[in-house]
Amino acid sequence: MANIVGREPEQKILELAYLSANPEFIALYGRRRVGKTYLVRNYFNHKKDLIFFYVTGMKEGSLTEQITNFMEEMGETFLYQGARLEIRKNWRDTFKTLTDNIRAAPKNKKIVLFFDEFPWMVTKNSRLLQTLEYYWNHHWSRDARIKLIICGSSAGWILKKIINNKGGLYNRVTRTIHLEPYCLRKTKQYLDHAKIKLNHKQVVHLYMILGGIPYYLSQIEPGLSANQVIEKLAFNKDSFLLKEFKNLYATLFGTAGKHVELAKVISSHRYGIGQEELSSKVKDFPSGGRSVGWLEDLEQTGFIIRFKPFSRSKKGVYYKIIDEYSLFYFYWIETIKESLLERGMRKGYWESIQNSSAWHSWAGYAFEAICYKHIQQVSKALNISPTAVPYTWRHVSAKGSNDQGAQIDLLFDRDDDSITICEIKYTDKPFAIDKQYAEKLKQKIDVFKKITGTKKQIFLAMISANGIKKTMYSEEMVDGIVTLDDLFKEE
Repeated sequence: MANIVGREPEQKILELAYLSANPEFIALYGRRRVGKTYLVRNYFNHKKDLIFFYVTGMKEGSLTEQITNFMEEMGETFLYQGARLEIRKNWRDTFKTLTDNIRAAPKNKKIVLFFDEFPWMVTKNSRLLQTLEYYWNHHWSRDARIKLIICGSSAGWILKKIINNKGGLYNRVTRTIHLEPYCLRKTKQYLDHAKIKLNHKQVVHLYMILGGIPYYLSQIEPGLSANQVIEKLAFNKDSFLLKEFKNLYATLFGTAGKHVELAKVISSHRYGIGQEELSSKVKDFPSGGRSVGWLEDLEQTGFIIRFKPFSRSKKGVYYKIIDEYSLFYFYWIETIKESLLERGMRKGYWESIQNSSAWHSWAGYAFEAICYKHIQQVSKALNISPTAVPYTWRHVSAKGSNDQGAQIDLLFDRDDDSITICEIKYTDKPFAIDKQYAEKLKQKIDVFKKITGTKKQIFLAMISANGIKKTMYSEEMVDGIVTLDDLFKEE
């Protein structure tokens, strides 16, 4: 395998395609900065007896510009002396030239066609997608040497237009790679590889802001603490995390105003927001397919998750934000953006606010998002069957009612007539369950039983960053504990 960190399953897919005796059509998608181009280029870089044709779309480029770039790369790849080819006027003539070059290439060489950011190449009225359909079906799919990789950051576009295509490309994709951000374990592996030695607590602090995005992680300098890294990347004038936000959403969604507005509204609802309530909070929010499409875009890129609460009385779907960078930006950068652009913040700003209630609230929210992304590690640490279904649950008492409200961060509805209720806590020290908190937990469980009417056995687990302090109440109530170290384990 190539010298690529933490992408073993994806490399295996590329390896199988490369070794295959058949032509291959691979669809690769994943959010901006997640390492799609790096994966493919570095994987094939060390292969022998291979012609590697790489071209990338130009954002907002014209048809002429897209074809010019394509032809120039073709000249570099196939003619070896870098001779300029005559620029074609349309994609049909361009793909005919490419096909002629493929036929003239040595028969013992495999040919990888890597079309990166392909959605950007599909300009209005260009008929590129139809041309791709024709040349794959009538020419390239008959040549066992060819391994075609269509790649894009717009997950929704790749899923709709390539993977789930209902036209000429229906069922043509032979392999699919959804390149996701690193989990905590792979993030630590990446940092270790880069000679950045940080313990689990420091890595989690960085993950709360950068997530598992390789390019963001590549901005970290060795020898700095998590606080120093964030201070440098977020709170200096013209800092990376200040400028990245606009580029991130525009790259993924084009005209991204509604996507940003939706993400911001969802981020302000820690326990999730229903689609009906969401529509009332977003200005000019249309009903029907268009709004659903925006939400699907955010979900497919891993910015939000969709879930159904554990309650038969609640209908419809709810949304929670799980993109660490977006959550961090809305909480800490957007409100002081102008100050950052003008002069940056004073040294020590990020560390100085970590005793504030706002920081503790955000850190708890961000840690919950991390736990939702590591559900498999949580269930494994609690010895819960993989078939158990994770949910969240919330009961808001009616106005004027004497009923108690309750919120459950995470629960597992198990097949063995049981439910495991999880409390998620992010504290610097082991969390202590005292008498007052024990009463709060008992009340929460009682409300849950009453409102849901469940007759299942209830178990209580604590997901606590630094474990829990042994007390008479923890001994009596807690049936399982998940710590940071558990979240860093394999799935």
